[in-house]
Amino acid sequence: MSQTVVALPNPRLPQRRERLQDVPIAGDKKILLAAPRGYCAGVDRAVITVEQALERHGAPVYVRKQIVHNIHVVRELEEKGAIFVEEVDEVPEGALVVFSAHGVSPAVVDSAATRGLRAIDATCPLVTKVHREAKRFARDDYQILLVGHEGHEEVEGTAGEAPDHVTVVNNPDEADTVEVEDPSKLVWLSQTTLSVDETMETVRRLRERFPHLQDPPSDDICYATQNRQVAIKKIAEHSDLVIVVGSANSSNSVRLVEVALQYGAKAAYRIDYPDEVRQEWLDGVKTIGITSGASVPDVLVEQLMSELTHAGYFDVEEVRTAEEDLIFSLPKELRGDGPRGGRRESA
Repeated sequence: MSQTVVALPNPRLPQRRERLQDVPIAGDKKILLAAPRGYCAGVDRAVITVEQALERHGAPVYVRKQIVHNIHVVRELEEKGAIFVEEVDEVPEGALVVFSAHGVSPAVVDSAATRGLRAIDATCPLVTKVHREAKRFARDDYQILLVGHEGHEEVEGTAGEAPDHVTVVNNPDEADTVEVEDPSKLVWLSQTTLSVDETMETVRRLRERFPHLQDPPSDDICYATQNRQVAIKKIAEHSDLVIVVGSANSSNSVRLVEVALQYGAKAAYRIDYPDEVRQEWLDGVKTIGITSGASVPDVLVEQLMSELTHAGYFDVEEVRTAEEDLIFSLPKELRGDGPRGGRRESA
């Protein structure tokens, strides 16, 4: 005898436009839950940095750009007293400003100093590593081909470290047309949140034209981005539908949708909140793959799975492809008695 799942309102969710249809439990519907997923060490550090700055210094604390690319995180921090601005010239002179996890150029640092701002740098240490590589190769007079998305905050920050030496390569097709001055003094670096496969294709095509192209000293694409892509590859071919929780401006979240489709998912969508799932996405779907970008708190994934129970998806299988235990210390301005990062565990 079949049961019917009763849909109960969830006060933590935004107002729903449409409630997922209550259906009899079919018994053959399941969720493949990717792991790792969600918060990485750099995001965790950045979010805690803003929270600790608010606790120690009181509101308001200004943040240049979104601290991480997730609308839910930004809204929660705004409720606690954070004020997000586009540029430091919007911050009152002498106020406290936090630089986002994506990093900033030296010009932004200088502008903040000129205004007498007290700055806390929440740049992910893995992004800082790429900044150091850019400065090092620029000192040695290399042309740097920076594989990344022009206009992304991280790319702007890295390019700003050596603007006369950096050329941005957005995709594999641009590798076929980019111009270089001296093919014998050429190195590639990358944005940390790219598709691993697309980046390697870009580099392959660059090397076809420039055989002496040097590699970065170590992988620039961060461990969390790579791990989440490996996990979604594992479940994509077994999924009728993949849902990626993450914001539209989150590069690593958008890449997860692309990777899922490339590796066999019949359909894949990105959402910020569970109420964005459309009933027609679930029609005829037996297996749903779920993951989330590196700036997404796991509570949003938990809410999504809770909502999917109303459509009969009770069987959950976690598919784990890596363990993550990396923790970054907080910026030096906040070290001491407070948390040192790693409060949240990524799945």
